[in-house]
Amino acid sequence: MPIDADFPKNHQVIGKHQHSDGEHFHFVWGPGRYAEAAENEEVKKAYEARGEQLVPLGVHGTMVALDWDSCIADGACIEACPVQVYQWYRSEQDVPGIEMQNATSAGTGEDHSRDGRKDYTDKSDPIREHDCIWCMACVSVCPTQAIKVDQSNLEFHEKAAGTFNEALAKGSAPPPHAH
Repeated sequence: MPIDADFPKNHQVIGKHQHSDGEHFHFVWGPGRYAEAAENEEVKKAYEARGEQLVPLGVHGTMVALDWDSCIADGACIEACPVQVYQWYRSEQDVPGIEMQNATSAGTGEDHSRDGRKDYTDKSDPIREHDCIWCMACVSVCPTQAIKVDQSNLEFHEKAAGTFNEALAKGSAPPPHAH
């Protein structure tokens, strides 16, 4: 089943994945679920070979959201993205995916090809979500429909971050001051 189109409404923030620039980050939304990754033979074999447990991981990102439970490490999104929003998360930190919920990544994954993955336990990480140009190339190539790109989800991101401004969102300016 593809990513939940209403994941920000149906899930809650379970983590905050920081970019090492100290400014950018993306939220991790959960709870996760058993989905395409748990049903894929290559993915299951890769977890077994590593001795890692395949557990629900949730959705990484808000405006550029990737359901890690649906991601089967195909890599088409990494190759399709013209601005390198994604990287293989294990290219920086070769740890179980569950440990990435509150990690910090530099976003310096140099290999932007399908072959850059460590194995099928790897996940495409939208570490540079802030660089997205809304071209939707990643959405159109994902074989499991694990990606949702929606600029209007910025409101959910800002509300979770505590930076949402209701007046700006409604397009209304504050009332002018009387002199």
